[in-house]
Amino acid sequence: MLLALLKTMRPRQWTKNGFVYAALIFDRQLLVGDSLLRTTMAFVLLCFMSSAVYIMNDLADIESDREHPTKRNRPLPSGRLSPAVAGVAAVFLAAGSLVTGLALSPKFGAILLAYLVMQIAYTFWLKQVVLLDVSVVATGFILRVAAGVAVINPVERFSPWLYVCTGLGALFLALGKRRHELVLLGQGAGSHRAILDEYNLDLLDRLIGVVTTSALVAYSLYTFLAEGLPPNHLMMLTIPFILYGLFRYLYLIHVRHEGGEPEEILLHDRPLQIDLALWLLMVLIALYYERIALAISYKP
Repeated sequence: MLLALLKTMRPRQWTKNGFVYAALIFDRQLLVGDSLLRTTMAFVLLCFMSSAVYIMNDLADIESDREHPTKRNRPLPSGRLSPAVAGVAAVFLAAGSLVTGLALSPKFGAILLAYLVMQIAYTFWLKQVVLLDVSVVATGFILRVAAGVAVINPVERFSPWLYVCTGLGALFLALGKRRHELVLLGQGAGSHRAILDEYNLDLLDRLIGVVTTSALVAYSLYTFLAEGLPPNHLMMLTIPFILYGLFRYLYLIHVRHEGGEPEEILLHDRPLQIDLALWLLMVLIALYYERIALAISYKP
């Protein structure tokens, strides 16, 4: 049962909480020990809170998941995990992370509470409202970034442009997931998730096109215009990696018919992993160029 509970907590999806490190990296505090420790604590607490939300979602969707070709194998719909045990675990995880988060930072605790309230509203209402359902998913990623800002004091070089880029990127993934569900479930999509009756492939493809363009433009403007970036303009060199990542994901959606679980794509698609690693490396070089050059030139 413990293994079934752990699977229901979806540790593979904890990669989403890595967005909490955005403020640490882009504010150039990656080498500041206290900031790194506080951000890592925030990451752990976000994992606990998101796991509580995943359990809550599975409890609410237990009947519809039994009609899904893959979700019916999850511990709750398959009967391998007791709903009572899952409910107690969700309450314990949510309450524990919230109390600890408030102790770490009142602002961070408030963000955790806002995330929990939003997810409760999503589970029981907003996921049935067309367009708002994917917008809530995107907002969850923005809150993760904001959580990283909240635990670092002070934040001096983090640009609000990154909230825009994060929201658009998350919206891109959410729309891709909706498209995959619509293709996978076909005519029976609405019986599994009622909101899918409000979408069609033409609409989703148009929305994905708009969001893809907006995300690329927003990120490009960030590299050109954001305050707090080093004057070396090296951040502009990260744009091609963002462009390839968007193109690669579109390829996976339209040609390989993937996109149902973005975290699974991240964990298994090697070209996307290499692109992400190169992008991060270029970001670190652009932001920490002076420190790297100083370290190279240092002679004891």
